[in-house]
Amino acid sequence: MEAVASPQVTNSGLKPNAPFNFEARVEVKPRVEAKDFEGVSLTKIDASIPDEAVNEQIERMRQSQGRVEPITDRDTAAAGDQVTIDFEAKVDGNPFPGSKADGIGVRVQAGELIEGNIPQLEGVKVGESKDVEYTFGQDYQVEDIRGKTAVFHITVKELKKSVVPELDDAFAKESGVAQTVDELRAKIRSDLEKNKKNQVQVDERDALIKALLEKNPFEVPRAMVERAIDSMMEGAFRQMQRQGIDPRQLNLDFNRLREEMREKAVLEVKGTLLFEAIAQQQNIQASDEDVKKRIEDLAIEANQPVAQVEKYFKGPDERLGLSLRLREEKTIEFLKGRAKYS
Repeated sequence: MEAVASPQVTNSGLKPNAPFNFEARVEVKPRVEAKDFEGVSLTKIDASIPDEAVNEQIERMRQSQGRVEPITDRDTAAAGDQVTIDFEAKVDGNPFPGSKADGIGVRVQAGELIEGNIPQLEGVKVGESKDVEYTFGQDYQVEDIRGKTAVFHITVKELKKSVVPELDDAFAKESGVAQTVDELRAKIRSDLEKNKKNQVQVDERDALIKALLEKNPFEVPRAMVERAIDSMMEGAFRQMQRQGIDPRQLNLDFNRLREEMREKAVLEVKGTLLFEAIAQQQNIQASDEDVKKRIEDLAIEANQPVAQVEKYFKGPDERLGLSLRLREEKTIEFLKGRAKYS
């Protein structure tokens, strides 16, 4: 059987004129023989992208490219305005940490005051003041005012508005991904469909694993789970770094993070072993042609020459890893093709 961790060795010590005895215990990869894996019950997941999702993405793009300009044709705050204010707040007639500030930007819209949303300023003129009450939540960072109501004396100093670009071909060109609005919509829909498809594949894989485990329960070695958690942690940190975030600056509780990932890691390990067992039982393999085709697809997706991508998979470990992923994908398609959908 295949060992999955270093052995734990115990012995009674060396004794004169006596053989040296020791005991070694090691966790091994469990033998899994899957059964009743055809005809499992799954729920069909809708992967379509509604027009509303495309419109919302375009609107987010427009808002992100908007600019803020002073309002010059009126002096009264209206819903949707961005307003510069001075404020002074008190709880039970007394100031508190952070209770006074000048030149703060807020929005005249529904929402929490501490998040910069003050709908009560609608109708207030520049230079005028208004008192606004706000009750802090029980989890507010300043302990002394948790759950208490403060009175904010707010003075409006300036009115501003957000000007977003028109949805036209010029905007599409400015986005850098299309030349016309129609092309932009098509590109956004394609990206959303790709993301949705990837998420659906993840969700279907998890659902398939859970359905298979109902008929094939088994335990897995702790060492395999810990290794899976290590891989998940590394992946999360790499994602943070790609987003320009340094995990070392976040003061993370790594032990808590590992425990939060444990359930997912156990599911991942069991799923991998189940798919491996089913592939062996059904003689499902990834051919050299399958590997070649996937490398070509990856090259197209990354906009890289095929030869460049092939270099990454030149080593035996990388090649084997890709082959195993493809075998699992083929196994999942085999199972989904025989599943009962509702």
